[in-house]
Amino acid sequence: MTNSSHGPGLFLAVCSLAVVLGSGGRLVGASEAQTAKSEPQHNSYLGFDRNDYPGDENLALLRQSFAFTGYWLNVPPGGTANSWAGKRETVRNAGFGFLVLFNGKLDAELKKSNDPAGVGRSDAVAAIADGKKEGFHAGTVIFLDVEEGGRMMPEQKAYIYAWVDGVNAGGFRAGIYCSGIAAKEGGGVTIITAEDLQHNAGGRTIMYWVANDACPPSPGCRLPKAPPRPSQSGIAFADVWQTSQSPRRRDIAGGCGATYDRDGNCYAPGTRDRQLFLDIDVAGMQDPSGGR
Repeated sequence: MTNSSHGPGLFLAVCSLAVVLGSGGRLVGASEAQTAKSEPQHNSYLGFDRNDYPGDENLALLRQSFAFTGYWLNVPPGGTANSWAGKRETVRNAGFGFLVLFNGKLDAELKKSNDPAGVGRSDAVAAIADGKKEGFHAGTVIFLDVEEGGRMMPEQKAYIYAWVDGVNAGGFRAGIYCSGIAAKEGGGVTIITAEDLQHNAGGRTIMYWVANDACPPSPGCRLPKAPPRPSQSGIAFADVWQTSQSPRRRDIAGGCGATYDRDGNCYAPGTRDRQLFLDIDVAGMQDPSGGR
């Protein structure tokens, strides 16, 4: 992601058994379907994510603005420890839904491996074990944080799809967090990571959390009472949209610089003095991972 000890600024990239059809004909699990029945599909909800746990004392204040939060299962990008570990019940009791995250391998790491698919399967086992350790139930969506954007290389796709298959086969549901912004490849060719992955997914059931902080379509750091829908990110099949990142990427989010704080970050009301800068997300459900 792009806040508190973040990794590279390149489009930080960042989907149970299916039993019913969701919007657009996508197969969804029973728990997701039940949530969908109770929440009007035209609604959109605000959430946040950040690499560092915000602190128990700040959850009530953040809950005034947000319905859900990102939740790391392993060490976030650029970090040395995971401060979210052991906090699921505290976050749940504060009223938040979840975006459960697992930090994936970078391309440089996969190139050193003779078996990127094997690494993907191993990381899927680790993600499921970490999810169970944190108390998340079967059917919870775990999003693989894909930290690099543009077209995915063969070793990256082998890793990602093996991870997806492992998570889905292990009783959880697989998601991918990735870039929703067009990356230039030269010769007038552009590629969007989310579309590249979805096009090559081979019919796999995956939820997509896309990052697009370009203004427009992003509203920047604003927290509108009627948040935009994930499909307004420019990716029609997006389930979650990360609308802004902290700090602001001037080359991408220049059109909405006035919505960011003077230090270049996003803050919820009442959190500026506490230095709780964060990324902002929108989703069609209050618990996108179904992790409550």
